[in-house]
Amino acid sequence: MAHKVRYKFNGVAKEISFSYSRYQNMHEAVADAEGLDLTQFLQTEQQVASISKDKATVRNFRDAEFIKMGFTELYFLKNGQE
Repeated sequence: MAHKVRYKFNGVAKEISFSYSRYQNMHEAVADAEGLDLTQFLQTEQQVASISKDKATVRNFRDAEFIKMGFTELYFLKNGQE
């Protein structure tokens, strides 16, 4: 299934192709598209996951950090549909 990710980075709307064979999630894909190094973020995310009791905590951490990085309105477009 072909996927695209639509997002805004620092207020500029963008759209990229996404593949699960290349990225674990859309956050990694958009960071790669913008040339951001996620090494430190991924280590911190792993620490949050190891001490949290639910997935929502990790998701909230990821969303908050990506907003700090300048990403907003991040979502999938499946099969070219909105």
